[in-house]
Amino acid sequence: MSRQISSLLAIAAVCVTLAPAPAFAQAPKKEPVDCEQVKCIALTFDDGPGKYAGTLLDTLKKYDAKATFFLEGQYVKSRPQYVKRMAAEGHELGNHSYSHPDFTKSEAATIKSEIQKTQDAVKKAAGVEPKLLRPPYGLADLQVADIAAEFGMPMILWTAGSQDWSTKNVDAIQKQTLAVAKPNAIILMHDWVKQTVDGMPALIKTLQNKGYHLVTVSDVVKSENLEPGDIFPVPAGWEK
Repeated sequence: MSRQISSLLAIAAVCVTLAPAPAFAQAPKKEPVDCEQVKCIALTFDDGPGKYAGTLLDTLKKYDAKATFFLEGQYVKSRPQYVKRMAAEGHELGNHSYSHPDFTKSEAATIKSEIQKTQDAVKKAAGVEPKLLRPPYGLADLQVADIAAEFGMPMILWTAGSQDWSTKNVDAIQKQTLAVAKPNAIILMHDWVKQTVDGMPALIKTLQNKGYHLVTVSDVVKSENLEPGDIFPVPAGWEK
């Protein structure tokens, strides 16, 4: 083989090596939902991740629905794989304390520790830190508001509950949720209630058939322009 041909082959080999690999087709990025223009609803799940969280995440993924999970640090620590998956699949992670004490009956140091330990646990599991706080039992006072402000988080309650923790009945949970569903509703649910998770496929299909987009809390409250320490919805008699 001539030196010239050898050189040409060598150059060709280098060119092939340096050529960029063909790009794989990517799904088009979805436009964010504007809840001022379409019907939105935020399903929120407290006290988890529960042991049925994996099944719930499968359902949410199947129906292209998003949710917000207000997590307890103690369960984040024991089930970090679910937390990592929640974040990876575009769900919102909120802070619901570490061990669920009543913040209105707790010392400031206890409240701060409960919040910080959960922030740390979520960060370790999923690489992100919650931006929203849901105080245990939905109970807060001015001290809790001030501490939430220190952490840079508004407090999120709910417009209505599914009563799933009480009824633990698929039909009752679905009926109650549909009864309180309205545009920009924030619904309280629990992913440790098996009947909630079992009934979720039918519930999501019904809500979507009614024209609802299942989104995160942040999508729903975007127009509220909440500041750290604010509470939403504002409880009756709340003053700050």
